[in-house]
Amino acid sequence: MLGRYMAGAVAARTGNEMAGPALLVLGLAVTDSAVVASSLLSGLTVSAAVGGPLLGVMLDRARRPGLLLAASIGGYAAGLALIIAGVGRAPHALLVALAVLAGLLGPALAGGWTAQLPLVSPPERLPRSNALDAMTYNVAGLAGPAVVGVITMAAGALAAALASVALVLASTGAAWMLPRKDAKDDKDTKGAEDVTDAEDVMDGNAATGGTEPARPRSLRAELTAGFAAIARKGSLRRATVTSMITMVGVAMLVVAAPLLGEELTGEVGYGAMLLAVVAVAGLAANAVLARITFDPDRMLLGSTLVIALSLALAAAAGSYWVAVVAAVVAGVGEGPQLTALFAIRHREAPGRLRSQIFTTGASLKITSFAVGSALAGPLVDLSPSTALLAGAGIMVVAALAYALLSRP
Repeated sequence: MLGRYMAGAVAARTGNEMAGPALLVLGLAVTDSAVVASSLLSGLTVSAAVGGPLLGVMLDRARRPGLLLAASIGGYAAGLALIIAGVGRAPHALLVALAVLAGLLGPALAGGWTAQLPLVSPPERLPRSNALDAMTYNVAGLAGPAVVGVITMAAGALAAALASVALVLASTGAAWMLPRKDAKDDKDTKGAEDVTDAEDVMDGNAATGGTEPARPRSLRAELTAGFAAIARKGSLRRATVTSMITMVGVAMLVVAAPLLGEELTGEVGYGAMLLAVVAVAGLAANAVLARITFDPDRMLLGSTLVIALSLALAAAAGSYWVAVVAAVVAGVGEGPQLTALFAIRHREAPGRLRSQIFTTGASLKITSFAVGSALAGPLVDLSPSTALLAGAGIMVVAALAYALLSRP
């Protein structure tokens, strides 16, 4: 069952990683407008902050979350297909609106899927399963853009875009077959004592230790409870804030890497290769973590500092090979950081709120990355090193935030 889960996760996330570059390439090929192409990608990401928490509540309510997950992924794929069919034919505003609507379901492929991992992995194997799940993000981040490039060169931009839809759709079967929740998963038996009164409003059995049926809960109450769990449960708050700030810095690397490669070699493609190196190093680091026991809280802080070091090294790179070393160091930080973040969420999230906490966390990270990308543009115009140094500074801020939020 875990193998089916992982296969579905790889398909869904690879298709999702393909969708962004494929829409960019298709938009440019059909309309010859960078504005149209970039606005489609922005539409897919900007609505995640709204869709994530709402989707999480629905998944937490469902006794068969796999059915809702499959429907959400199918809806996301249908939205992508409509956008692809409309590029060059439908009005630009309509396509952006479709992208925004599809983006509401995007967190299903990330946090929504990861939140279901305890359904297919026994508690004693959850740390290893969590590391394997984090590796699917590395695989997708590495394979997605590369597959788009290969298909585009061989068969054109439209074929690449359709392939992304096909991969996303292929994952719905694995989602559909996820098992039903056990009765104990519907009760806040883990961590309920640390969640505030806002959760007690949502959870009718909190005062009795989970022995009485929960009262009917409103959507607003459940959303409030989920955000309260993140905001007031110390380790969740610390991990969420640290990961959000980190994503702003990671965006600096993603935006600056192509221009850094061009600056050092004269070829933009070498900059894209740096991002591939980051993904490979992250995959290798997570493969090691899958075999060892580690403290996720310390790993989260340590990996953040490693990423800061990598960005500073990249900013100072005087040759391409130094930049490659910096990319390796970045991957060694990014991969374990994601694994540690997931481990903390699995450990601390109350069962009734697990999906909401994962999808909300994913949405906040996506939004933070969008903010970082916007900030990186003007900095990269000055120089890639300027953006990378700013990214290193942001990582230090993330580490300081972790330390401040660790104080009693």
